[in-house]
Amino acid sequence: MAAATVWSVDPRTGKRREQVAVEATAEEVDAVVRAAHAARGALARRAVRSAFLRSAAAGLEAARDGLVETADAETALGPVRLTGELARTAYQLRAFADIVEEGAFLDVVIDHPDATATPPVPDLRRWKVPLGVVAVYGASNFPFAFSVAGGDTASALAAGCPVVVKAHPDHPALSELVAKVLRRAAAGHGIPEGVIGLVHGFDAGVELIRHPLVAAAGFTGSLRGGRALYDAAAARPVPIPFHGELGSLNPVLVTEEAAAERAEEIGAGLAGSMTLGIGQFCVKPGLALVPSGAAGDRVLKSLTDAVSSTEAGVLLDHRIRDAFVAGVRERAELPGVECPVTPGACGDHMVSAGFLTVPARRLASEGPYDLLLEECFGPVTVVARYADETEATTLLSRLPGNLSATVHLSAEEAAGAGRGVELLAELTPLAGRVVVNAWPTGVAVAPAQHHGGPYPATTSTSTSVGGTAIERWLRPVAYQNTPQPLLPPELRDDNTLGIPRRYNGVLER
Repeated sequence: MAAATVWSVDPRTGKRREQVAVEATAEEVDAVVRAAHAARGALARRAVRSAFLRSAAAGLEAARDGLVETADAETALGPVRLTGELARTAYQLRAFADIVEEGAFLDVVIDHPDATATPPVPDLRRWKVPLGVVAVYGASNFPFAFSVAGGDTASALAAGCPVVVKAHPDHPALSELVAKVLRRAAAGHGIPEGVIGLVHGFDAGVELIRHPLVAAAGFTGSLRGGRALYDAAAARPVPIPFHGELGSLNPVLVTEEAAAERAEEIGAGLAGSMTLGIGQFCVKPGLALVPSGAAGDRVLKSLTDAVSSTEAGVLLDHRIRDAFVAGVRERAELPGVECPVTPGACGDHMVSAGFLTVPARRLASEGPYDLLLEECFGPVTVVARYADETEATTLLSRLPGNLSATVHLSAEEAAGAGRGVELLAELTPLAGRVVVNAWPTGVAVAPAQHHGGPYPATTSTSTSVGGTAIERWLRPVAYQNTPQPLLPPELRDDNTLGIPRRYNGVLER
């Protein structure tokens, strides 16, 4: 049976643009993984890795115009958004180059022998080493930042791990172009081009997660697809770590006092956050808890005005569009659910933004309204009107894990009065990032960033954004009573490389 053709499709028209590739067979996946595995040694030196990452960033910037044009043709995200995303991706590559050069990520700990300890301590030297080939599954909504050259790839390469990417079908042509940029950068530093593998096709993605030389995987996408791959990773004869971002409701709680203080600002902010990128950001607020009464009514009026003036847009593909339209319709048909601004289809290819409202008490227990507590990908949010603190707390207690959870407090509450501290304590178990008096969209690439959360937001406790994302692709190894000449330079007493480390219990920088 002939392999299926991979086409680039214009989401604005639904028409095919060009033939890009063919779906990889099991034999082709095997060859790509083996080539990546063979390239491991070329990444062993940190200086080579950091230089490679910097060249990759420069290569993306040099090819920016063509890459952005192709990305826009395949995703309809617009040149402005995509140019910014490419810049973020290049910045991220350089940030990991800095991390590699500094060396603190190696987590070096050295303990000299101590016969007086109970039990006695031998000479121990611990650091972290790369796991091996990493499989990366590109995301639809971030064709640069969470795809071929995105955070999973950058952090894996920084750790010393070759990468094989399963290209997302929404931007296959862009995936090929970006892979070529990375391979050129690799070749410029004597690294085999196989260090960056790329395969297309659903079956290829399944073969990839099962391949015995794949040591870990990173995924950003749907709950259904991510869970299937997670289960496959766990079912292998040798299970592997699977770091998946699967879906998130990203709840927002507006207190009565905050609504009374700045209702219009909150309503407009919610509208901007839930429609940003046509509602296709992973931290889009999908549920907002707003008080009943006059103050909450003002929030809704502001939200209504702002959403009503939002222009219709094109989603990433027609499959996503159909799921959005069907999901909104199913939710809107529930008794007691109202649509102050009705979201849904707009012509043959576009969708309009909107929001639904429902009394919070209807979400207090299991039943058909649980659908409102599931992510609906696209420009829609559910506003749950709560009558008192008990209703709000009850609803929060029913929520699954999230990437973010947001609370809007009054100035007095933010200063420590009222329930501010208590509300943060209620939100902390729900999410990997708690946002106060701001909005969660726009995930900064910063050392302190955490982009993850309790299941089903992610399948692990790690982050896919920020410097500590590198930890996903490393494992610790301790050497005992090993002669100095046999040790890696990073573990020797003289520390000629200047690695930050803990030496006999003292943190050295």
